[in-house]
Parts: sequence; C-alpha cells; structure tokens
Amino acid sequence: MSPESERIKILLVEDDAGDVRLLREAMKDAGPWCDLTVATNGAQALDMLFRRGMYSRFELPAIVLLDIRLPILSGHEVLHAIKSNSRLSPLPVIILSTSQAPEDVRRAYALGASCYIVKPPDLEQFVAICNSLHDFWTKRVTLPVADAAAS
Repeated sequence: MSPESERIKILLVEDDAGDVRLLREAMKDAGPWCDLTVATNGAQALDMLFRRGMYSRFELPAIVLLDIRLPILSGHEVLHAIKSNSRLSPLPVIILSTSQAPEDVRRAYALGASCYIVKPPDLEQFVAICNSLHDFWTKRVTLPVADAAAS
C-alpha cells in the first residue's frame, strides 16, 4: 500500500490553537498518514458532520479526534450527537483531552467513545501518540466506509 493510499481523513475538534499546532507538528513527524481538518468548537464540528450550511459538501472523516472542553457545545454533547445518528454512529471517536477527571472519562465511554487519551505535555509524547494512532488506525483495524448520503 502506498503512503498516499494509507492517508485517512481526520476531523480534529479542538479550540486551543496551541494544541492544534502541536498536534499538526506531531502528525507531520509521525509521517504523512492523514489529512487533518479542524473544527474550533462543538457547533462547527456538528455542522461539518451533519453537512449543514457552508459544510454541505464536507467529506466525512474516517476518525474524529475530540476534545471534551469546547465552546458552544461540549465534547460530550458532540459525542452524544454523533453516536445518536445512524449515519455517524460508526465513526470512531477518540477523546483527546487534558481532563483526567474520572467522571469525564466514564461519561465519554458511556456515550460511545472509542478511546480516551489524556493530552501529553510535550511534542515528543504527542509524536508517540500519533505514531500509535497511525499504526493502530491504518494497519490494525478496518474503518467503516463513509456514507455519502447526508442525513
């Protein structure tokens, strides 16, 4: 499989510009394995995923990386909306948050999160996480094919 054919689309839902930069750097260091799109709040993420307004032609990602603490709609609310929709529910949603609060972790899993990762403090650890994500999501699992029909 060529590196280009291994690329997967990821929607990162993150409001902290520093964390977005750090993740982009880490993804780049991990190799060209994904195309990253960023939503800066929960409402924008749902507009993209539900293809509303200016996002009517948005191509669904293979994976959603979701922060819990977001403006407008929380990550838990976004996760609930994704997992409550028959078209979106198969999407793997990986929580990537600074929160280690047991109630945040429990609630995320109860709502259908695929996994919960606590954000690391530095680029080196972010790169290690991105390498693990790359290995797991491109080499170990079969992802669902995105449904082209809007719901």
